[in-house]
Amino acid sequence: MSLEAAGFWGLALVLLASSLAVVLSKNLFHSVLYLALALVATAGVFLLLHAEFLAAVQILLYAGGVITIVVFAIVVTERLVGERLNQTNRGVAAGGLVSLAVLIAIGLFVMRAPLPHAAPPVAGDLTEAIGRNLLTRYVLPFELLAVVFLAALLGALFFARKEE
Repeated sequence: MSLEAAGFWGLALVLLASSLAVVLSKNLFHSVLYLALALVATAGVFLLLHAEFLAAVQILLYAGGVITIVVFAIVVTERLVGERLNQTNRGVAAGGLVSLAVLIAIGLFVMRAPLPHAAPPVAGDLTEAIGRNLLTRYVLPFELLAVVFLAALLGALFFARKEE
């Protein structure tokens, strides 16, 4: 087994374990910390795929920014409610069955698909290609995502305000 394959399987194990911990943890704050670990492991997978820009975006925006906002929301909400928030895991068995079915379907698809033995060569600068596509071909979805984030921010502000 190559070092790259061992790194992938190690990251896959960390990603799987932290993802399960996000869903199964009773403490909401611990669940967010496990989510941060899952996002960092995802950035590691991007690094193994030689997508350094995506790994940096994953760490800066998601593992850094989004997790900070979620922790802030938990702290503000706990202060407003006045008690510690715990999440309840209703429907764990049904969710587990659906997840298992999806995993089997994806596994069957991957087993049937012809996969290349070696990675294709990368042509040009990937960061430049991503930037060019974001600002030309995918500018509308990019701007719609900004509007969705703005709406989420306004919704969070609405729910965090004090009732008068």
